[in-house]
Order: sequence, then C-alpha cells, then structure tokens
Amino acid sequence: MTDNPVLTQSYAFALRVVRLYKYLTDEKKEFVMSKALLAAGTQIGARVKAAQEAEGFSNFIHEMKVALQRASETEYWLELLRDSDYLETKQYDSIHPDCVELMKLLTAITKPKGKPKTN
Repeated sequence: MTDNPVLTQSYAFALRVVRLYKYLTDEKKEFVMSKALLAAGTQIGARVKAAQEAEGFSNFIHEMKVALQRASETEYWLELLRDSDYLETKQYDSIHPDCVELMKLLTAITKPKGKPKTN
C-alpha cells in the first residue's frame, strides 16, 4: 500500500473490522452494534487517507482528529460487544490493541507542538 505507517495500519485495521463485522452478522446474528463498529472502524482509514490529500495543514489536522474520534468510537463499540457477550475476550484481546495503537499514533500526530502562545 504505502510506507506511511498510520495509513498502512489504519487500512489493515479496517480489513480486520470488516472481517469482524461479517463474523458478527453471519455467526452471532448481531446487526446493530456491528454496523456501528463497521462504520467507525473503516472511517479511521478513510479519514487518514483524506488527510493525505488535505489542502493545508489545518485541514490535515482536522481529518486526523476526526480519525482519532472514530478510533475512540470504535473502541467503545468493541468494549460494548465484548461486555454484551457478542465478542469473546480472546477476540477482543486480539483486535483491541490495534485500535489502541492507532489512537496513540493519531494522538501523537494531532497534539499541539511546542509551547502555547501567551499574551
């Protein structure tokens, strides 16, 4: 795909989310939370990809912040699916660290650099 780590990882994560969605709908017959997980989990990579084409730094940061929000939302759905017994702990433990890693990367990209200006 590319040598951009956040783009590569977010794409790989989106593929895992798609496969998890198929499992949840086919095997567990869960359609509501899994759809929300699918939307949030695939939007991470879509926003990272959009950031690559952003017009200006502020638009780039905006897209990356939205990707971070989607990653946080994805973590919520993963936790809810685990706690409602649609995901086994082993399944959750397999995908959750990837979500956390993406949140760490996106946080590092979007956090302000340097000291804030004071008047």
